[in-house]
Amino acid sequence: MPAAQTLLDSSVTSKNQSGVQSLEIGLSILDVLIDRNEPMMLKDIAEAMQMHPAKCHRYLVSLIRKDYARKLDDGRYGLGDRVNALASLGHTGVNQNNLLARLTQVANEIKDTLNCGVQLAKWFSEGPIIIQSVEPDSPISIITRIGSRMPLTTSATGQLFASYQPDAVIQPLVKAEWHTSDAAANMPEMWQYFTQLQAKIRTQGYATVTGDMLMGINAITIPVILPQLASSAAKPSTSSDETVNEALPLEYAITIIGTTEQLPMSEQHNVVEQILAIAQRYQIA
Repeated sequence: MPAAQTLLDSSVTSKNQSGVQSLEIGLSILDVLIDRNEPMMLKDIAEAMQMHPAKCHRYLVSLIRKDYARKLDDGRYGLGDRVNALASLGHTGVNQNNLLARLTQVANEIKDTLNCGVQLAKWFSEGPIIIQSVEPDSPISIITRIGSRMPLTTSATGQLFASYQPDAVIQPLVKAEWHTSDAAANMPEMWQYFTQLQAKIRTQGYATVTGDMLMGINAITIPVILPQLASSAAKPSTSSDETVNEALPLEYAITIIGTTEQLPMSEQHNVVEQILAIAQRYQIA
């Protein structure tokens, strides 16, 4: 049933209930994008809504501003990062609701133990996206909003995911980040350095950054390894990096963020041990 017709039917059956019509129209446009599940031209969205393209465009602008939609370089419109983050909450898989509840429990326990901010991230085709944030009971709180996409080269979250995905997936995303920075001029050298960083992260089992994104702010990210993936996640003793990446699927990660005083890198090994001990109690590490 067309989204416009659905909206009309709902208004007829809800005469005794007040609402915000513009919000309902905007959500109906979002429904069109969700139902199609692929980028669409403005004229096609407007046709599905039985709406003038100019009016439809105004709603799309608002959806883009709130990150529920995005405009592609070719002029088509697709779903934004916030929709992808919300989709993870309803993702069908191995008892997803229970997993997210456990991850949230872990995040809260880590927050209480270390008095640092904790973020949960999930891998999507465009990169890792924050799906949950827990703030510490502290005057200083560093946290990233839900729905944010984390950079692969400068965030601990991104570097960890980049180390557990095939190079064929990671390399184009990493180079796209470098094209907007001073690193673009030294692409081969930067990629060589990055592959060395990937190998180091896989060996130690976690990623760290010290002020790479924010001065004076440190972060540590550990992978979420589910029991059913443990056998495939075991590091093979002899294989190429590409084989290692293929053998280590990673869908979720936990990041701890704090100031240099809250999260000193000189204590990173002890901190990681504490994090892993908490995660293992919930069978996610």
